[in-house]
Amino acid sequence: MSFPLSVLDVTPVISGASSAQALRNTIDLARFVDARGYTRFWLAEHHNSPGIASTTPDIMIARVARETRHLRVGSGGVMLPNHAPLKVAESFRLLEALYPGRIDLGIGRAPGTDMATALALRRSEALLNADNFPQELAELVAFATGSFPDGHPFKSITAYPNDVPLPPIWLLGSSGFSSQLAAQRGTGFAFAHHINARAAIPAMLTYRQNFRPSEQFPRPHAILAASVICAETDEAAEDLALTFAFVFFSLQTGRSGPMLSPEEIKALPLTDIERAMLRAIMDQHIVGSPATVRARLSELIEQTQADELMALTVVADHEARLRSYDLLAQAFNVQPVADAEHTPEQ
Repeated sequence: MSFPLSVLDVTPVISGASSAQALRNTIDLARFVDARGYTRFWLAEHHNSPGIASTTPDIMIARVARETRHLRVGSGGVMLPNHAPLKVAESFRLLEALYPGRIDLGIGRAPGTDMATALALRRSEALLNADNFPQELAELVAFATGSFPDGHPFKSITAYPNDVPLPPIWLLGSSGFSSQLAAQRGTGFAFAHHINARAAIPAMLTYRQNFRPSEQFPRPHAILAASVICAETDEAAEDLALTFAFVFFSLQTGRSGPMLSPEEIKALPLTDIERAMLRAIMDQHIVGSPATVRARLSELIEQTQADELMALTVVADHEARLRSYDLLAQAFNVQPVADAEHTPEQ
């Protein structure tokens, strides 16, 4: 029996390549997994990150949805504190009108960047320091449903186009906060295991145990998002994994720049302590042959009671990334779509 697989993509910009090429690779990956039987394709929001070209998910959602036929395409996610709820409601209603029944609205509460950039996005220190995510979420829903109470200053405002629904809302998180809020509001929930692996099990179980049914989600639906790199052998996968592990290492050590290839990383004059740090980071990701990856993920799926697995695969070589998703699909018995065809982006 197969298990639902999906993709989280950050549009990585690899050393020596352009952002334009990174965006073309994202479109090519979407076409590939559409034909390969994957369920969703979500695009992240990050800012002021030289190794990531995914700054504006709604623009890429429109393009990816146009280039695919079966995938649900969504945000993984829109960082709601960076945006006016009205604008988010308008953008995603418009996407739903263009691609009915294929759009997901994944929402996060983190800035997706450093504090200085977050301030540039929000234009106010008061907004930067405010912790009002539940209120912003309620405002987004009210714009979509016309449910502002009488006397509210936004009561007379409509999020157009108003003849289509807002796509299903998914709350994204790496702690217990979003799992509890998703359960209370009856939304979908996606947990970022690659950011906070230790909190995955309690957060996912909290969501399921406290879930309140809603019109969009009569039953809970929990997605486990994890960094997954699969190759023919454990050794080959570990070599590929150096690129993404070094991203997290760079964040911890204050480095900046495009993502490096494994060869570039191996050539760096790292100390023994730094190499041990890099190794420890790599161990937090799901890396290995199909058998190794399936064993580790199957255990996680059982422990978290996940309904779906969303894989984030960041490697320097685009063909190796496609191969990783292909091997993962084979490992979980996901069948290709009969009427879909992968045509590489030029």
